[in-house]
Amino acid sequence: MVDLDGFRPNVGIVVTGDDGKLLWAKRVGQDAWQFPQGGIQRGESAEQACYRELYEELGLRREDVELVARTQGWLRYRLPLRYIRRGKTPLCIGQKQKWFLLRLRCSTEAIVFDATGHPEFDGWRWVDWDTPPREVVFFKRSVYRRALRQLAERTGRPLPEQSPAAG
Repeated sequence: MVDLDGFRPNVGIVVTGDDGKLLWAKRVGQDAWQFPQGGIQRGESAEQACYRELYEELGLRREDVELVARTQGWLRYRLPLRYIRRGKTPLCIGQKQKWFLLRLRCSTEAIVFDATGHPEFDGWRWVDWDTPPREVVFFKRSVYRRALRQLAERTGRPLPEQSPAAG
């Protein structure tokens, strides 16, 4: 599902522990880290997609987490030209995302990557709020900063100072 502007609707999921650290997941077989995310299916709300993706990617269910905050509107990022799949109709040039901040309510032992037959991650760790925008693939850094800024504002959490170049 791609909108008329070429953006695929998607959700981003930020899971936090009681200490405020964030769950940072490692892509299968790669040294690439990101937050869980996934497409919104036709007829599905963003919140429904959030909980479906949470289960598919981390094995966590709705009752394992508490919804703390969500971003407003769509946050977009464009794919670099080399990642755009030419010849596909409709052409997808990027993603538009709604982000959810969830607090883990269960033991970390509940986190599994093989809840479905196609794991996307094979590891995870807790990180500070300033780590993801520095470590995620370059073309997602801006949307990560915007999402974390909005989620922090909605929870009254101070964000670490960012350099002007990071903005």
